[in-house]
Amino acid sequence: MIASPGPAVAVDAAALERVGIALADATRRRLLLALLEGPAFPADLAERLGLTRGNVSNHLACLRGCGLVRTTSMGRRVRYELVDPRLAHALADLAGLVLLVDHEVESPCETGAGCCPPVAAPDAETQGASEGA
Repeated sequence: MIASPGPAVAVDAAALERVGIALADATRRRLLLALLEGPAFPADLAERLGLTRGNVSNHLACLRGCGLVRTTSMGRRVRYELVDPRLAHALADLAGLVLLVDHEVESPCETGAGCCPPVAAPDAETQGASEGA
């Protein structure tokens, strides 16, 4: 039997929401994966990922706001890194799990079956009856 969620779960849910926001964008995912290799400067990340510096800076600000990366001032430059080594392990584990699931599960979107059942078009009788009412 699963215990009912307490106050600690609400805090965890908010933290998971922040992680979800961070992972919802492809550029932020790429930045997080790049930061798995170690701390980096925005200009270096932009060059490595083929992105503009402005785009990288905006996404790094979001990741910082989500609590996933921190900054260290180094003279006039700012270096970004993951906030905790455990986050690097968690992201690596999640990436590995996603690859495992991706190879084992056939997505209905890829098979043409569709993610959602098709919506039936209204037939002429139903449409005429509703217009005449």
